[in-house]
Amino acid sequence: MNVYQRVRLAGRSLIACALAAPLGSSFARGQTAPEPIVLERIVVSATRTPNDVRELGSAVDKITAAEVSRQQFTSLAGALAGPAGAPVTTGAAGGVTSVFLRGSNSNQTLVLVDGLRLGDSNAGYFNYLGGATPSRFDAVEVVRGPQSTLYGADAVGGAISINAGRGRGALTTAVTVNAGSFGTYGGSVAAQGERGPWGYSAFIASGHTDNERENNAFDSTTLVLRVDRTLTAQVSVGATVRGFISRFESPDSTAVNDPNNFDREQNWLATTFAEFKPSDDLTAKLTVGGQLRRVISETPAPNPGWPVPGILDNQRAVIDGQATYSGLARNRITGGVNAETGNGQNTNAGDHTQSQWGVFLQDEINPLRNVFVTGGLRYDDFNRFGDKTTGRATVAWLVVPERLKLRSSYGTAFRTPGFTDLYGFYGNPDIRPETAQGGDAGFDLYLPDQRVELGVSYFQNRYRDLIVYPAPAFTPDNVGRARTSGVEVSGKVGLTASLTVKAAYTYLDAYNQTDAKRLARRPRHAVDLDVANDFGGGFTAGVGAHASADSADIDAVTYGDIKGQDYVTARLYAAWDVNKRLTLKARVENLFDQDYAVVNGFPSLGIGAYFGAEWRF
Repeated sequence: MNVYQRVRLAGRSLIACALAAPLGSSFARGQTAPEPIVLERIVVSATRTPNDVRELGSAVDKITAAEVSRQQFTSLAGALAGPAGAPVTTGAAGGVTSVFLRGSNSNQTLVLVDGLRLGDSNAGYFNYLGGATPSRFDAVEVVRGPQSTLYGADAVGGAISINAGRGRGALTTAVTVNAGSFGTYGGSVAAQGERGPWGYSAFIASGHTDNERENNAFDSTTLVLRVDRTLTAQVSVGATVRGFISRFESPDSTAVNDPNNFDREQNWLATTFAEFKPSDDLTAKLTVGGQLRRVISETPAPNPGWPVPGILDNQRAVIDGQATYSGLARNRITGGVNAETGNGQNTNAGDHTQSQWGVFLQDEINPLRNVFVTGGLRYDDFNRFGDKTTGRATVAWLVVPERLKLRSSYGTAFRTPGFTDLYGFYGNPDIRPETAQGGDAGFDLYLPDQRVELGVSYFQNRYRDLIVYPAPAFTPDNVGRARTSGVEVSGKVGLTASLTVKAAYTYLDAYNQTDAKRLARRPRHAVDLDVANDFGGGFTAGVGAHASADSADIDAVTYGDIKGQDYVTARLYAAWDVNKRLTLKARVENLFDQDYAVVNGFPSLGIGAYFGAEWRF
């Protein structure tokens, strides 16, 4: 069976199985629901088509809901901190979180949620990654390197794709409660299943924490819903709704300690989609979606002349369609179109509308038995700053089939200017998009029985036309340049049938070539480690660690350049399946009570202990 026959087989089962694969392990063992079928390392984000990761020329990580549940991460930021090349900066729970994928800016890393971009140049992901609770039905994929050819603007450092899973099998329900340090408490309800042609999954979580500083409390509610219906053997439809509601007391840096600031956010994303399979060789999907988002920043005792409250409103409507044809020998062709219109209202930049449409074409070629080549082009047209054309090519060679892969990729990307850049107090309506080009080369090693996996990559990216606000006029201009390069190493080793070790290391050089300075908050060395063991009798435990060294930062008082803080943190977590329906959980964060701040002036939490219980029925 060649690769495209395998992919077609995987594609038939992908919606029904792959997205639901984490569900069985998210609910503890002993459930009466049938075990889901687990497909081999299938990912979608690297090509917008289902592929075995071992046949891709891109560097991709997949984070399952089962892994997030096992490690007891309570935010998306925690889950995203593990993969190589993706340093995450955050402080207190619920605070603003940035992802510097391969050293790119946070606004140059695209985050997709159920196929919709979570943020754009006019509204980043703000508190979402640091505050939203991971749904126990979500699967997360991280594809590194320029991805504008597939996804358009902002996918410069890479793309993070978060997708709600389809319900499968008999109805399963879980209720959790948790409490711990810093006045933390919360709970969640999750249910999933299918009945006849219908599939459904639903998750809602709500919680509160005081955090450690004064005026730093965080309240949030996360909602995820997906409904599917199979109409015929060739047609299925579905819908998703995802919401995040939060209130974050924001005292600013320790140099300010404002007792009044707080931010309120509502972020709603919804899609409807239809999937078609008129023949074994042709598949298509049409998605229509939208986003409503409001952030209100309030300061009851404002500075003179400062607009209060600060309000950011975003409304976006998106239509996206793609079709894949695999009837040609050794080729699989995917083409698609998408259009988007958005309106942004900002206290600082006024009320503006932006529209865009784009078209892409990609060919996945299998010229030789164990060689896989992908090439694609995309054209985007924006009503405010013209058009952009991007391209991407990858190659993977299985030197030793199923064991050793050599791979390489190269692509171009861009980020559009935001309304603040164009129309803010210092705005410049002639500003152009930022552009980038980058590539990588590396290898992946897979040893028998999936007991050892090792991946190594060297990457380099160059950024041009970066938007900066040079003094003394502070009018934005495309005069910035930057370069990032480094090495990523990640591995997984099954030392025994019950003991697993996962590790990731990133060496990163990230420089602003305009002023010959290092880019802030990008550690030159970053290490993540997770060791987990199943002791039997329903008891599992693990230890995690993160180390960061040699970074640059900005002083919270003087705003001058300073050396960032080196730090090492550790965490413990354990779970006990008391019976088929009850699991008790516990974890300790910042085990050694490390006093550190990823961002100067915004200290991270000290040692904290947390406990929880989960009932299943």
